[in-house]
Amino acid sequence: MSNQPYLPAKIFNNRSNTTPRVMVAPQRYIQGPGVIDQLDIYLSLLTVRKVGILASQRGQAAEGKRISETLHKSNIESVAALFTGECSLAEIEAHAATLAEQNIDCLVAVGGGKPVDAGKSIAYRLNVPVVIVPTLASNDAPCSALSVLYTPEGSNDGVEFYPSNPAIVIVDTEIIASAGERYLVAGMGDALATWYEARVCLNNPKALTPLGARPTLASCAIAEVCARTLFEYGKSASQAVAANVCDDSLERVVEANTLLSGIGFESGGLALAHPLALAFTQIDAIHHKYLHGEMVAMGTAIQLALERSNEAEKVARFFAQIGLPIHMAQLSLSLDDEESVNIIIESALKNKNAHHMPTAVTAHSLRDAMLGANALGEKVANEIGDDAYRRLHEH
Repeated sequence: MSNQPYLPAKIFNNRSNTTPRVMVAPQRYIQGPGVIDQLDIYLSLLTVRKVGILASQRGQAAEGKRISETLHKSNIESVAALFTGECSLAEIEAHAATLAEQNIDCLVAVGGGKPVDAGKSIAYRLNVPVVIVPTLASNDAPCSALSVLYTPEGSNDGVEFYPSNPAIVIVDTEIIASAGERYLVAGMGDALATWYEARVCLNNPKALTPLGARPTLASCAIAEVCARTLFEYGKSASQAVAANVCDDSLERVVEANTLLSGIGFESGGLALAHPLALAFTQIDAIHHKYLHGEMVAMGTAIQLALERSNEAEKVARFFAQIGLPIHMAQLSLSLDDEESVNIIIESALKNKNAHHMPTAVTAHSLRDAMLGANALGEKVANEIGDDAYRRLHEH
């Protein structure tokens, strides 16, 4: 088992005064309706005899069962590993110990962002390739060579890096279309940030990507296409999921949420939006009720307010149309709650990515940006309404 932490900056940014541009990506990305039933064929690209399948109880009963039956056709043995809900070191270490005894030579991680990230971490410890089968397009975790870790209670607990991206990412858009609309919309919130953060990093010669390297033009171009795709097809894709229809707009947005955003953030860099999203998880009323992409959306709005960007209103209107939060009340946060606001600001300022911005990010400037983004969001909500948000969050 591999227990040594991997730090990409030691590889890409350790000796010379020149920091290289570096781009990474999964070895294979496969997307389309029904592709999960071809998984045994795709695994022929690897040397696989026995596969671990990591999924939640729901995932094991649905996609896990389909995968196991598909593998059985090609005489590939499988064992189930039940993911119990949190991408924490405790859960990761427990699965790694159990699966090590099973002598698997590949791990298939099935589900949303947390089981996917846990799967990458477990596979690294076992020194086996990981195959990602996302059942949601709610975030850009599937393609990256890192995992966001959480405490058992659900608060952010750091990031773990790996020397290789997933061997294969298999996105069955029929499964995505049958998932809830809110998940796809949250994925758009995560994905749209990719362009606004990558362009900050590209224009700041001191900014580094999660790899400890400089952004590539290719990854920034991918991030820009990601944003353009979302603005053009986002609303129709959310309507397709609401109707449980797998159409061209959904295919485009799923690729934007998953592949384009995944490459764009990892090789293009992060700025203020994601540190704010992670800071929001420190507040119980937020992290228990909202998805990662919803928090990122509010983080993007605050970043654009701090930049005084002329695109801030365009983004707020787009978020309102598809149902993402655009003011603090839509994240169950009052700016009059000084204690919570201070926790968020303090947490964000501790994240080095927050300081990739072109101007100094301080407690004062961040508080002003939060106020500015909130005021703009309330203005937009008053003008065009919050029907989409209410529809996605009604219980």
